[in-house]
Amino acid sequence: MKTERDAKPARRTSFHDVSADEASKLLNVNLETGLSEEEVARREKEYGPNVGTARPGTPEWKRFLLQFHQPLVYILVGATVISLYLGETLDAGVIFAVVIANAIIGWVQESKAERAIEALARMVAVEATVRRDGRKKRVPSARLVPGDVVLLAAGDRVPADLRLFYVRNLQVDESALTGESVPVHKHADSIAIDTVLADRRNLAFAGTHVTAGHGEGVVWATGDGTETGRIAWLISDAIDVSTPLTRKIAVFSKLLLWLILAVAVLMFAVGMLRGKPALEMFMAAVALAVGAIPEGLPAAVTITLAIGVGRMARRHAIIRKLPAVEALGSTTVICSDKTGTLTENQMTVREIFAGGELFEVTGTGYEAPGEIRPAAEHGHRHAKHRAPPYESNAALHECLKAGLLCNDSQLSKQNGRVIVQGDPTEAALLVAARKGGLVGGEVAGAHPRLDVIPFEAEQQYMATLHGIHGRAERVIYKKGSLERLLERCTDALSATGDLVAPHKQQVREAAEAMAARGLRVLAFARRHTAKDHHRLAHEHVASGLTFLGLQGMMDPARPEAISAVRRCREAGIAVKMITGDHALTAGAIARQVGLGPPLKPGSRTDGELKILTGRELERVAETGLPDVVSSASVFARVAPEQKLRLVKALQARGEIAAMTGDGVNDAPALKQADIGIAMGIAGTDVAKGAADIVLADDNFASIEAAVEEGRAVFDNLTKFIVWTLPTNAGEAIILLVAVFMGVPLPALPLQLLWVNLTETFFGLTLAFEPRESGLMNRPPRNPRQPILTFPLFMRSGLVSLLMAAGGLGLFLWELQAEGSSLAEARTVVVNLVVMVEAFYLLNCRSLTRSMFAVGVFSNRWLLAGVAAMLAGQLLFTYSPVMNRLFGSAPLGIESWLRVLAIAIATYAIVGFEKWVRFHQSNASKNRT
Repeated sequence: MKTERDAKPARRTSFHDVSADEASKLLNVNLETGLSEEEVARREKEYGPNVGTARPGTPEWKRFLLQFHQPLVYILVGATVISLYLGETLDAGVIFAVVIANAIIGWVQESKAERAIEALARMVAVEATVRRDGRKKRVPSARLVPGDVVLLAAGDRVPADLRLFYVRNLQVDESALTGESVPVHKHADSIAIDTVLADRRNLAFAGTHVTAGHGEGVVWATGDGTETGRIAWLISDAIDVSTPLTRKIAVFSKLLLWLILAVAVLMFAVGMLRGKPALEMFMAAVALAVGAIPEGLPAAVTITLAIGVGRMARRHAIIRKLPAVEALGSTTVICSDKTGTLTENQMTVREIFAGGELFEVTGTGYEAPGEIRPAAEHGHRHAKHRAPPYESNAALHECLKAGLLCNDSQLSKQNGRVIVQGDPTEAALLVAARKGGLVGGEVAGAHPRLDVIPFEAEQQYMATLHGIHGRAERVIYKKGSLERLLERCTDALSATGDLVAPHKQQVREAAEAMAARGLRVLAFARRHTAKDHHRLAHEHVASGLTFLGLQGMMDPARPEAISAVRRCREAGIAVKMITGDHALTAGAIARQVGLGPPLKPGSRTDGELKILTGRELERVAETGLPDVVSSASVFARVAPEQKLRLVKALQARGEIAAMTGDGVNDAPALKQADIGIAMGIAGTDVAKGAADIVLADDNFASIEAAVEEGRAVFDNLTKFIVWTLPTNAGEAIILLVAVFMGVPLPALPLQLLWVNLTETFFGLTLAFEPRESGLMNRPPRNPRQPILTFPLFMRSGLVSLLMAAGGLGLFLWELQAEGSSLAEARTVVVNLVVMVEAFYLLNCRSLTRSMFAVGVFSNRWLLAGVAAMLAGQLLFTYSPVMNRLFGSAPLGIESWLRVLAIAIATYAIVGFEKWVRFHQSNASKNRT
């Protein structure tokens, strides 16, 4: 008999025409146990990783050549050619060298930005549930091999091409592959070999999405061998580092380019009319264009965004789509899930109601010890002589057993920690059963599962069919919402094990009391059936059930979520909770995290905390929904489909909405939201694919951190733009005024090329500026507000005029009062421009406060950049090689003192302007 080691899986183009048993033989796998890890490793070497060939990116050589595809470069290349024609070989050589250097810098920075985005995209790992060595486990989809047994559930993305051998109401959305507009119902039977792709109902294809039900299949094709892999180049995503902001700035730069060219032509014409030589005027026009065009602006913005993305990733927010970084700074409302986002996602059963009695369960978490004992209000807390209640109360014992058996989750230990394979709610039931003396393996062995109705949101219950060891009957256990279960019960199990009439009002009151204490309530029931009952359908659990009890569990609020909600509200961002839980449970958790006022002693009203249920939302007309949604803080019992209505209603009021989601049905809302946020741990692949951001830790605090980082990124973008525009404008004004005055050019084109080459590189150090304190005390930024507000526009104009006045003044002073040479006077002007830029860079570390308020040494990259810039200027001034290349000349100490005086004066004037505006703003707020 052949073993895994002896036989290789057969290579076929499809498996739809063979039975499931034949497919397993061809693939050499036991469907009950799956492959061994040893065999998986062998097949990985043979078949390679389960990764399709992505669309080829832009080659590095082409990316480098594209750096020359810019209007400014065309101008410089033209200037190089004309200079060569006129015999100015030195000028031509330096201009061309600067063009090459600028291209290299742009190429390196752009490549680094794209690699950073690609690395972050890879962090959103897609996983699959497989059966290997007889155990269920989660593995990266890239590690799948032909013969792997894959388990599918609603919300999963199919990780490889599968031949299905077990299905339970399995429906798959194949629209991306076949164009089928509705989900396809799957089966496990073999079909004709000539069946077209869209009708191969016993196959599940890589990249499609499970929308309902459960299923199991065996992998027969991976990577490029899958149907999707054959057309991977059509559907793969190319990394795009452009955003609406970068595109607007690119358009602005082009408009500015044409404006500057027009001014340059005007300057050339004025010079010619004044009788200046054509060569001198041509070089003056080139100098103006070089000095005024902010050629590094689009690249600098992209790089700043990429740095922000990296910072967010370190705070557990993985950016999938770069425009989300911009939108984060404008967020006005966050709609958050409750479970696992605002809470710990460590569900723990705290109370059980069974046989007419209430019991409390001690201990929290999945591995904490605990016990089950009568609740205090039943007067048994100190009755130590009594036997454990799960031994004397038959209803409690059966309620715990139902939670253990009607359960698809598993608990296992990895590295000393308890790991949940499955749903946290079901994990809590397993722990409660363990505290009640039930050993999972023993109970499951005595009650082997025969069939299951998996939990689905529309049904709100799960049911399992079990055999009973040594008895000629079967038993069905059912768990779900009280609303769906209680009305289907005809009797109840008493503490003594007798069947009695169900006291439904008492049960409802017990459930409401649990929910009011912040507990999530699940109801449990059973039904005995004949031994020949092999399959389970919805009609088998629609009536005739025996009520067993309630289990109330708590998922406590995350401490960090409480402080994060408070900070969001202080920042003017509304936080709304959206949950499928009971309204009372939602209200209790909402108060814990600070979404509403605390309850007054003795009061059970909601006070200012407004809670709406999904049923109430259904009754609200579309026209009135925006006002209703705006006034509520909690939405309970909400179906995933209703999230889309909530997002649209908020956006209708002009809100910038962030929406969290983790399920398949959340995808439309995530796409509609201004910022879609998927859960990295609990989220389905569909939700992650639709989202802009994926939270690596499913924690609300990470949303607040991402908003804060988004604001910081936009702050740093604004700082760079506010810094670069006036410095470029100042250079242009100096040249323009000089030509109109009829004096020699205060700076040569090569000298301004030198300035621009250094300023973009060192201006980027503003991207590393740390977050300012009080960032989350500001209101959200209006997305329609221009980057340069009126105060910043006026400040930019002020700096431009100060630079121009200082540059021209010193130029004329050096020539007329000091008798300096033209080369020395021009060197003074270049050093003045750079020194003003350096001191203004220190000003721009904060748009509202002094550099000393944000910390002199808090951005060491910037200080190092300023130091390097100053060192470069010393080389420019005193190095004989630089003197020869750029026409500079050594300066005396008096010239440096005048340059420093004007630079420091500019810093002081801008600082005084910020101080005045800051105090005016505070006074205005106080009056308000």
